[in-house]
Amino acid sequence: MQKQQRQKQQQPEESSHAPVSRRQSAYQQEQQPKQEWMPLPDSPGGYPPGLRYLMQVDQLIIKQQKEVMEILIGLDLPNQYVVLNTMGQPIYFANEKSSSVARNCCGAARPFELNITDISGEEVIHVSRPYRCMCLHQGLSCLNCCKDLVTVEAPPGQLVGQVRQIHRRCEATYEILDSAGDKVLSIDGPNYCHCYCPGDDIPFSVRTHDGEEVGRVSRQWSNLMQEYFTDADNFGITFPMDLHFNVKATIIGACFLIDFMFFEKGGRMY
Repeated sequence: MQKQQRQKQQQPEESSHAPVSRRQSAYQQEQQPKQEWMPLPDSPGGYPPGLRYLMQVDQLIIKQQKEVMEILIGLDLPNQYVVLNTMGQPIYFANEKSSSVARNCCGAARPFELNITDISGEEVIHVSRPYRCMCLHQGLSCLNCCKDLVTVEAPPGQLVGQVRQIHRRCEATYEILDSAGDKVLSIDGPNYCHCYCPGDDIPFSVRTHDGEEVGRVSRQWSNLMQEYFTDADNFGITFPMDLHFNVKATIIGACFLIDFMFFEKGGRMY
């Protein structure tokens, strides 16, 4: 009898602690929400696993992560980006690989390697930019040794395209090349002398050989604090849904080149 009474007295104490533990666990989950990644689409074949995401998108948003430490210590840190679909679901993460000497001595003109990874952390796209000298800044980069260039591999080790700066008077212009070096599309930016007001988006038009606009790479205005106290930029990319995934990956590489050339600290033009 005494054992049964002791067991009954202990049971309420155990049951009263269990709900508290469960409530604490639920509270912690609410305080640390996980980002919902874009589901991996089924592929009919021919698509590398990491590039399947590009099958079902005609718009992308690229957000550069704010670098608080960079503001505090005054030194350039490697850039980090997240690539999202229009629903705000992450598709890729991009991380710059460069030396601190290059970042703080060469500034926006620095060479870099950009590793673009999927949800599993596997690198699916690699963007490489060699060093190019600056001939009186970008507007007069008319020599081949001064023209900027990025190479895009998807997956790493397999060349899918290049983005090459071309000289056209005072306009920011690029060619999108395939793996054979043939021109596929062009990107026409605004005039170097054009001034934009706070709040304006800055468009770079993606055009066919005939000059028809089929997409855009747009640098989007964020807010005053971010614009003037950081170099974290936001971009929007649009392209045809049926565009080959290799060309889509190359346009993503073009967006990063545009960011470094014109909107990175020390390279701002607009």
